[in-house]
Amino acid sequence: MRISTKGQNAIKLMLDLAVYSTGEPVKLKDIAKRQNISEKYLEQIISLLHKDRLVKSVRGARGGYTLYDVPERYTVGQILRAAEGSLAPTDCVGDNGKLCENMGSCVCYRLWTKLDDAISEVLDSITLADMLDWQNELMGDQYVI
Repeated sequence: MRISTKGQNAIKLMLDLAVYSTGEPVKLKDIAKRQNISEKYLEQIISLLHKDRLVKSVRGARGGYTLYDVPERYTVGQILRAAEGSLAPTDCVGDNGKLCENMGSCVCYRLWTKLDDAISEVLDSITLADMLDWQNELMGDQYVI
């Protein structure tokens, strides 16, 4: 499994919304500038996140995007699945796995299931709030007098 730039940028986008949410919507052009990502590309990603109700849009001159919920309620797995679709390592496992006629006699199926479970366990145990904490730790380590 490889996380595409779409998935990586979805995490950055959600993290940026969490960092810069002050009660006011955050403009996509501001996120694009801070994260050095094309605004057009972010529009594609935000559309996927909006479809899965991870972000909400606010129209108008003071419009932009906000998180639907608090950062503690979002997992990295949830965000990546919204952007990437299935994170399963093969087609025969995961939530949308295709029924394999050799499932009962396929040693590889057991391997792919274990790998899928491990990936999900890690990604679903890390929240956006955890990532905010990590970012704050990194920023604290960079403080110089």
